Amino acid sequence: MSKTTFFFGQSVFGQLISLIDPKIISDVSKACNADRYVKKFKTKGHLISMVFCALTKCSSLREVSGAILGLSGKTKHFQLDHIPKRSTLSDANQRRDAEVFGIIYNKLFRKYGYIFSDSLIKDVINKQIEIFDSTTISFFKDILKCVGRKPKDGKHKGGIKVHTVINVD
Repeated sequence: MSKTTFFFGQSVFGQLISLIDPKIISDVSKACNADRYVKKFKTKGHLISMVFCALTKCSSLREVSGAILGLSGKTKHFQLDHIPKRSTLSDANQRRDAEVFGIIYNKLFRKYGYIFSDSLIKDVINKQIEIFDSTTISFFKDILKCVGRKPKDGKHKGGIKVHTVINVD
C-alpha cells in the first residue's frame, strides 16, 4: 500500500492546473498564432488566470489580479510564471482570440471526457440554465399616467415592466 506524493503540498487549484497538459496548450497556441507579438503573458498564463477567475467567481479583472497577487507565494504551484496586472489581462482578453481556449477545452474534454458521466453533465447543465423574460404590463394606462418618460410626440405610455428569471430545473 504505497501512497503517491505527486500532489503533496499543492493547493487544490494547483492540482487541477497540473492535470492540464502543457503540450496541448503550446501546440494549440502555435497552430492559432496566439502568442504572436507577446513577450511575457503567454496563452498558458492567460488560461490559468481565466480558470482562476471562473473558479473563484471574480467579477472584474481588478479582482482577478488582486487575488492572484494575494497568492503570490503560491503561484509556482499553479505554474504561473508572473502575476499579470489588470491592464495585461485586459489587453490579452482583447487581442487573443477566444477560439484558442475553445480548442484547448475540446482537446482536454477528449482526454478526460471518459471520467464524466453523461447524467452528471446533464444535471449540471439543467441547473445552470436560466430563462429570462421581460414584459410590459399596460392594464392600468389611466391609473399610471405619471409613470415613465414624457416623449416629444405626446403619446405617453403607462405600464409596468416586469423582469422574470426562471431556472430550467
